[in-house]
Amino acid sequence: MAILVYAESAAADGHYKKAALEAVSYAKSIADKAGDTVTAVAINATESSDSLYKYGANKVLKVNSDALRNFSPNAYAKVLADLKDGDIIVLPATNDASSFAPLLALKTNATLVTNLISAPSNVSPFTAERKAFSGKGIETIEAAGGAKVLTVLQNAFGLKENPVSGTEETANVSVSEADSKVKVIKVEQTSSDKIDLKEAEIVVSAGRGMKGPENWGMIEEMANILGAATACSKPVADIGWRPHSEHVGQTGKAISPKLYIAVGISGAIQHLAGVNSSKTIVVINSDPEAPFFKSADYGIVGDAFEIVPKLNEELKKFKGN
Repeated sequence: MAILVYAESAAADGHYKKAALEAVSYAKSIADKAGDTVTAVAINATESSDSLYKYGANKVLKVNSDALRNFSPNAYAKVLADLKDGDIIVLPATNDASSFAPLLALKTNATLVTNLISAPSNVSPFTAERKAFSGKGIETIEAAGGAKVLTVLQNAFGLKENPVSGTEETANVSVSEADSKVKVIKVEQTSSDKIDLKEAEIVVSAGRGMKGPENWGMIEEMANILGAATACSKPVADIGWRPHSEHVGQTGKAISPKLYIAVGISGAIQHLAGVNSSKTIVVINSDPEAPFFKSADYGIVGDAFEIVPKLNEELKKFKGN
């Protein structure tokens, strides 16, 4: 038997996402404790399997199907369920994988454990830490016996190189358009140049304190200097200053970067729910009573229109050196 892991790839180019490599790393940590191997399932991926071997996948099952070109939670869950060869399936906590994790647990009669952040301290019963209460707490869970579907929070466990000599096979699975239960009316390709917000290690975010979309240039400049992704608060997305794909918070994307820089965001509890898993939070706000300062590791009280340009100049000098 093997630990099965879903190696998610980007629809645009078929390359494995960083989250997929983290999931493989996590599966390997379980396999080492249990004395098992790791089998990765790649759906319509075009990248070489070498990167999966690098993080501990002993076998890669390539699934190529036109019926799976457009993502469908039910169809993807069916594929993983059909290829299951053990009691544990590991998924990255991406939007796609998180949407079919419950279906997969149902199809395999498994216990679902989400948002894991640490390697298991014990395999039987399965014991590990996960984020809880919208990221505000950490709980230690224990899942005894039976099959398990696990999702791993992005940027939490990290990439752990553990090279093995792996093999690749083509998996023949029976899946049709009828299995998807989804009718695709239109597909819009977004730009692939931007850093994936959920995978980014550094995120620069801004809110209504920017006063208008025309002032976002200095935020994007900071992101470019740092090699970061850009994000925004919900009100900013709602009024159309920034795309909803950048909205982070309880009703937006939950992220776990190493560094989160918030400019002109007051720090409402709904916003904090999506970013409080960040390793380090830096807040820039003109209001010294802004709630965000209570959650910040570092805070700067002042006018963002004065501070951010100066900070950008200093960052350029630092990067230049």
